[in-house]
Amino acid sequence: MTIQNKVQLITYPDSLGKNLIELHYVLRKYLTDAIGGVHILPFYPSSSDRGFAPLTYDDVDPNFGTWDDVNKIGEDFDLMIDFMVNHISRQSLFFQDYLENGEASEYADMFLSFNRLVPGGEISDEDLAKVYTRKPRPPYLVIERADGSREKIWCTFDYEQIDLDLQSPKTREIFRNFLIRLARSNAKVIRIDAFAYTTIKIGTNCFFLEPEVWDLLGWLNDFVSAFNKDILPEVHEHYSYQLKLAERGYWVYDFCLPMLVLHTLYHHSNQRLVNWLKICPRKQFTTLDTHDGIGAVDVADLLSQDEIDRTIEGLYEKGSNLKRIYSGPDYQNLDVYQVNCTYYSALECNDDSYIAARTIQFFTPGIPQVYYVGLLAGENDIELLEKTQLGRNINRHNYTLEEIHEAFKKPVVRRLLRLMKFRNSYPAFDGEFRIEDSPENQMVMTWAQNNYQTTAAIDLNDYHVTITYFDPESDTSKQFEV
Repeated sequence: MTIQNKVQLITYPDSLGKNLIELHYVLRKYLTDAIGGVHILPFYPSSSDRGFAPLTYDDVDPNFGTWDDVNKIGEDFDLMIDFMVNHISRQSLFFQDYLENGEASEYADMFLSFNRLVPGGEISDEDLAKVYTRKPRPPYLVIERADGSREKIWCTFDYEQIDLDLQSPKTREIFRNFLIRLARSNAKVIRIDAFAYTTIKIGTNCFFLEPEVWDLLGWLNDFVSAFNKDILPEVHEHYSYQLKLAERGYWVYDFCLPMLVLHTLYHHSNQRLVNWLKICPRKQFTTLDTHDGIGAVDVADLLSQDEIDRTIEGLYEKGSNLKRIYSGPDYQNLDVYQVNCTYYSALECNDDSYIAARTIQFFTPGIPQVYYVGLLAGENDIELLEKTQLGRNINRHNYTLEEIHEAFKKPVVRRLLRLMKFRNSYPAFDGEFRIEDSPENQMVMTWAQNNYQTTAAIDLNDYHVTITYFDPESDTSKQFEV
């Protein structure tokens, strides 16, 4: 099953309408020609992190709908769904059974008890300090059983997300069934969330350890590929990890693009972006915005530390109503490598700058993904953020059908839709990519295949975009301004 080289949408199951049924309506009514695929963020029963602490993969949260609703969307659009490979919910029957029965539980070896990881069950502060974690705390949870006994359990993310031992036969048995279940759905891609945190070896950083990660990827891919589906390992770190994955033929993310595009537009210079486009993977999904914040760690060595700092400073200066506190612990955001802001707000809600950013994304090699807030040119939702005291909610507004109807009338959204439709329909994007020589304050990107050729020229000073393309039917070159 081949993934279409067309723009994809990223959305929660209840963010464009209140459930999967309303989401399907919105996709059909407004986006049939504008997108070819949709990544529906976790719709499974979950206890935390807006779906990313799954209890099971066998069911759909009844608040959202059913597997039939998911599969019907997959009949109309290329579907991507999530598999959280390094953890399961604390409220899952697996962990609850372990909490109640301890070593007598049939699921005991699924979980990384310190008693199993090291003799005596005590890991030194020195070894814990080596562990790569995005949270400013040690990677474990202390559980207490009914008899008063206490135990340390490996826990990388939220305390509702309990890490799993991927070498455990029981974990592999349960995950095998989950993966086959997901691969038999109408999804074309299974996104492997938090993949790099699956290799636990005391004395190391426990992050993307080789060769263990390659063995695990092969094992995961085996069950999915049997149904002609693809996997997308999600790794948020230095861009070299994406290059390693790409060398082995896997789909990857271009998580460098968000910061590089901001740097390019803020500082009116194409140099850093051009360098990346020359070496970036071609089999990739590109993003500017996602359900998480705007990441900074991915672009290390593509931007200097001074350039990263200045770009982040620009984010706070230009981002509508943005304060540093929104990306800190006071708002439950403990990932120090991300800034919480919508991409439209990050560009000062400037329509021309925003369209220039999307043009760069759509002409970058790979399949573009547009987050639902970005699709509707959404501004920072300060009200939701303050109400929930959750920093990431600044970029997670839930739109009613009425709000969606009004949003599609906005001039910037109509411009974006025209750009998306062109990206989906013009054949040159299946051909060869090149960057044209241009002054530093210009960005000129070309795609060509057979008689089809299109060039996007972006003025980085005033953000004016002109797209030129050849029309073989009329044997003439045409152009339009987005």
